Amino acid sequence: MRPSGRKIDEMRPISIEVGATKHAEGSCMIKIGDTHVLCTATLEERVPPFLRNSGKGWVTAEYGMLPRATNTRMRREAAAGKQGGRTVEIQRLIGRSLRAGVDMRALGERQITIDCDVIQADGGTRCAAITGGWVALRLAVNKLIKAGDVSMDPLVDPVAAVSCGIYAGQTVLDLDYPEDSEAGVDGNFVMTGSGRLIEVQMSAEGSTFTREQMNGLMDLADKGVSELVTAQLDATK
Repeated sequence: MRPSGRKIDEMRPISIEVGATKHAEGSCMIKIGDTHVLCTATLEERVPPFLRNSGKGWVTAEYGMLPRATNTRMRREAAAGKQGGRTVEIQRLIGRSLRAGVDMRALGERQITIDCDVIQADGGTRCAAITGGWVALRLAVNKLIKAGDVSMDPLVDPVAAVSCGIYAGQTVLDLDYPEDSEAGVDGNFVMTGSGRLIEVQMSAEGSTFTREQMNGLMDLADKGVSELVTAQLDATK
């Protein structure tokens, strides 16, 4: 039924390669099917002005897609002189999602910036960016712990995200582009490793959905996030 031949509750293959870049305090290349995202974490001993002398840290994010991440070339946003609305929305989502899993006071007055660059897109780029972004964050925080710069682990719970939707009348997990482009309902589910919700983005286009279908999508999201968190923890052992 699905274009990829997957079962309705089957994720695309998940791969997380850590240490993908030389200079960043934490980095990984996350591949979820044919969606590939490079995630890096940069640690700075400063915080935004609104947090100075508060004793709290900050986690923020930036997101972008390379011109040939898609089947036709996109113009670089830098060439246009500004970020598009979609980019701004996604990087804000990544930042607030990751902050939900961090004890900012335990982090101390320092900032970690997560950069997520989509190398290749085939659906679910924001979910892959959140999932890979947490891995890069975990690796950067591990360096703080090893150096004795924090007294306790500021990461309280893994954070991961997955897309689910209604395609051809059935609830399905982890939409790729052919499904996402035709789904009557699609959503992004951001959750912690302990199963708590951070954010749910759901919308219907050309269709509607029932409470029962919503519950089915939540069940699929639980399964998908559980698999993603396992991959995150395996990658950062």
